[in-house]
Amino acid sequence: MFANIKHWLLQKRYSNTGIDTENLPRPKAASEQNLFSSRLIVLDLETTGLNTTKDEVIAIGAVAIQKGSIHLDDQFDLILRRPELDIRETVLIHGIGPEALTQGQETKEALLHLLEWMNGDPILAYHSDFDKRFLERTLKTQLGYTLPHVWMDVAELLPAFFPKADPKGKGLDHWSDLFGLEVSERHHAAADAMVTAELTLIALNKAKKSGVKTLKDLSQKLHYQRRLQKMHRF
Repeated sequence: MFANIKHWLLQKRYSNTGIDTENLPRPKAASEQNLFSSRLIVLDLETTGLNTTKDEVIAIGAVAIQKGSIHLDDQFDLILRRPELDIRETVLIHGIGPEALTQGQETKEALLHLLEWMNGDPILAYHSDFDKRFLERTLKTQLGYTLPHVWMDVAELLPAFFPKADPKGKGLDHWSDLFGLEVSERHHAAADAMVTAELTLIALNKAKKSGVKTLKDLSQKLHYQRRLQKMHRF
């Protein structure tokens, strides 16, 4: 499974002084490119905890969507090799134990491949600020990479296009239940990325019907949604 990732990892080896981030794909802006022909990355992380300043990324799951479809042959699913980390407090949540962290893929190599695979495309995640902070800090610490990608929050996307929906909560599970989606395994990065991608497609189909045509249109819609949420807090 994911033979292309394994082949890449076998062929490429980077030393601490040989990391070249200059030739990696540049992040793309959310401009006038057509929303439904654009490739979008839906991503989920597993971490050692919830503290974005001290906890660490241990697994990355992501899937690409384009032209109204989830591309099962265009995925990313890796556990990072982090044997030095203490995962005793979270192993029961994500199921990733010390043996898996010892046998995982070398962190720098995996992150380099992630950046190449994403190709600078916009990233969506559920409660994206969490994943954004973790991933950006990890990329900076491990690779010295600081270029900002475009991020969009699926937790904002869904209520923006389904304002009258009542999912009985704000979590990923609540929205999944509302639309009758089956989650194969919760707190597994690849599985959570997949269900988030399914929810994203539901929202994008609704967006298309409401006249949202470009990534810029979608970005502006989410900006408006954030303003509405702030207004409702007062």
